[in-house]
Amino acid sequence: MNQKLRIAMVQDNFLVGDINGNVKKIIERTRVAKEAGAQLVIFPELALVGYPPEDLLHRGDFLKQVASAVSVLETALSGVDVVFGAPVMRDGKLFNAALWMRDGATIATYCKQMLPNYSVFDEMRYFSAGNAPVVVELEGVRFGLSICEDVWVKQTVSDTKKAGADILLVMNASPFHVGKYQDRVEQLRSRARENNLPIMYINMVGGQDELVFDGESLVVNESGILLHRSAAFEPVIEYLNCENQQLSLLGDSSIEPLAVVESIYRCLVLGVRDFVHKNGFNGVVLGISGGVDSALTLAIAVDALGKENVHPVLLPSRYTASMSNEDAKAQAEALGVHYDVISIESAFEAFLGSLEQVFAGAAVDTTEENIQARCRGLMLMAISNKTGKMLLTTGNKSEMAVGYATLYGDMCGGFAPLKDVSKAMVYECCRYRNTLSAVIPERVLTRPPSAELREDQCDQDSLPDYDDLDRILELTVEKDCSIDEIIEQGFDRSVVEFVVRLVKQNEYKRRQSAPGVRISKRAFGRDRRYPITSGYHQA
Repeated sequence: MNQKLRIAMVQDNFLVGDINGNVKKIIERTRVAKEAGAQLVIFPELALVGYPPEDLLHRGDFLKQVASAVSVLETALSGVDVVFGAPVMRDGKLFNAALWMRDGATIATYCKQMLPNYSVFDEMRYFSAGNAPVVVELEGVRFGLSICEDVWVKQTVSDTKKAGADILLVMNASPFHVGKYQDRVEQLRSRARENNLPIMYINMVGGQDELVFDGESLVVNESGILLHRSAAFEPVIEYLNCENQQLSLLGDSSIEPLAVVESIYRCLVLGVRDFVHKNGFNGVVLGISGGVDSALTLAIAVDALGKENVHPVLLPSRYTASMSNEDAKAQAEALGVHYDVISIESAFEAFLGSLEQVFAGAAVDTTEENIQARCRGLMLMAISNKTGKMLLTTGNKSEMAVGYATLYGDMCGGFAPLKDVSKAMVYECCRYRNTLSAVIPERVLTRPPSAELREDQCDQDSLPDYDDLDRILELTVEKDCSIDEIIEQGFDRSVVEFVVRLVKQNEYKRRQSAPGVRISKRAFGRDRRYPITSGYHQA
């Protein structure tokens, strides 16, 4: 029978490449946990370097810093066992490893066996696979080590159980997408029941470029019963007691997951906050039009950064409806942010005048619409340059998919919060945000969407109804369905072929677009990788 053992799970935010900063964080969090009586402190996967470090792992100087940092931690951590993730070089091969430190030494190193190489993951590009379980004993309890993907594979967990593990520690850098939490819970329950093995699942939290790590660390008992779920999108240190191989949480236990729309909204807020802060910007600037996309982007920005760090700008043209200006101003005032109004009319006229000779005899078309968008992009980028604030773009996934955006116009910017958010979900997120406080005018949510680049323009003049468009895009972009398979869902062939053609034609635009928060299983960029130049035609 073992004595009662107190374990600390550290769900925290680690900046990629900031080895010194991450060392300090590991030391500080360990100090806090030790003072709270913890005898074992567990950090997420690759906590020492952040996740994913990508091609930093190809740099010899980077790996030397990692080795030096490990030595620093061996000296600094004492009186408590600490487990954290780090890249480790062995015999000329690099491994994604978990290091167990005790009394000034690394007493065990586990090398991740299952290297994900799908979706947003490229671990086979950098790491070699481990091939053996590792079990470490502390106060009579034998802990098996595991890293993220390992727990999704029956054999690796079974092998760790056979090696003598009483409890499985799973260190993770598992990014959020809709439905991911449920997937994790199902997998952990299955592995626990199959092996009669309690599992602690410690996940990272924070934004890294397009990815957002949601935390939501989990504990299940040997029967697969969920004992605990940590907070979503927040760093926390939580403590468990272990007695006779039984885990129990100290303090309140939060089990219920967030509703889908709330989880998406909080993911977007954290993604914006970390991208702006981690890249050293002092705030953001964005154009607001009185439309739903810029309304949601403004609310996210204020919630992420504070009203004093957000600068919205209205950029009306001759085609801007008075209600659009009214609604944009009303939202800015409701959020308490200072805004500016800058007409693009004189700039638009100047461009038309400069181009008059070249355009002589040509009919007015989308060229003139795009010039207006580019006038706005130029002005917003100028404000960004002058103030040091990052420009946020406001386009959504539905528009990006079919190219309903102007390159070097409304696509200008450093980050695109809604890049993976469908038009339908934009509306849902707006309504959710209004349940917290009513900041988005109701008229924004009920009037037909319009780019307002010509008289009486409506999005549906150029695109199918957004409900149909979003469903077709889900089938072709996220599920790779053929045209015939999409038609079988009840859609008109001409509409499907039109949408699919637009998706293909606008790959070159998306390749030049700003990075944005990933919320789906198939986001543009890291997930969906299609050639710009292609002779393939869908059937």
